[in-house]
Amino acid sequence: MVSYYKTIDGKITPLDAWEPGCWIRCVAPEDDEVNSLIADFAIEPDFFRAAMDEEESSHIDSEDGNTLIIIDIPVVEKPDETIAYTTTPLGIIIAEKTVITVSMKESPILEELAEGVVKDVQTNLKTRFALTIMLRVATRYLQYLKQIDKISNLVEKKLRKSMKNSELIQLLNIEKSLVYFSSSLKANEITIEKIMRGRAIRLYEEDQDLLEDVLIEIRQGIDMSSIYLNILSGTMDAFASIISNNLNIVMKVLTSVTLLISIPTLISGIYGMNVDHLPVPYFWFPIVISLGLMGVTFFILKKKDMI
Repeated sequence: MVSYYKTIDGKITPLDAWEPGCWIRCVAPEDDEVNSLIADFAIEPDFFRAAMDEEESSHIDSEDGNTLIIIDIPVVEKPDETIAYTTTPLGIIIAEKTVITVSMKESPILEELAEGVVKDVQTNLKTRFALTIMLRVATRYLQYLKQIDKISNLVEKKLRKSMKNSELIQLLNIEKSLVYFSSSLKANEITIEKIMRGRAIRLYEEDQDLLEDVLIEIRQGIDMSSIYLNILSGTMDAFASIISNNLNIVMKVLTSVTLLISIPTLISGIYGMNVDHLPVPYFWFPIVISLGLMGVTFFILKKKDMI
């Protein structure tokens, strides 16, 4: 799907067709749409292939006056009603007269831009518009990282009450999400640093502050993801030790109960044999001695904290 937007009178306005200075938004575009854009704006076909490759890492490339910037953006997934976060590439192509964004999935970041939620967006200022997208991406990373922290705290409270596999699996999903965020943010940082050198795209003086804000937000996201990942790894190790310790306690109690139960079985087995000259051959004696031995054994086990 290809959509066109342009800033008119300070507001993002949808267009029916391309105009100079507009923003072309491509979400999972068809082959004929891609071929049309390639022909109209003389864009390298590899730019679109790279932007639509879900395994593509963040980087920047230039060819024939056009520049491709690929950054990883955060995505929320809910498989089986458990929230999970991952990342997907977003391609930003800065052409001579327009800016083209290419992604394989819908993103709330671009939705906010298209709906005019973000203020002071100028699609005709191509470099500034691209940096605005990057700043919104960095901000969304921080927002999702705060959500991850709240979710992990909630799951941790549930785990303290009852050890269930569902909570442990959710913690594992959160840990995977933090790993994805950390690696993607580090790749984005390298790309932003290349842009800051001013060799990849032309930077204006008013863009420097915006670019620095993007880099600061990304580095803050890297620090947050690293801290949360370390905390979560320690939490997972602690709960693994608790689960193992609980299993040992259960096994210890079961072993003690088995030992107590085996005493009357042993005594009744001896007195149940068809032999002569057993001591005190009366029906009540095996019961009394079994209860006595069980009492003594229980006292010993209790003293040693086995029950």
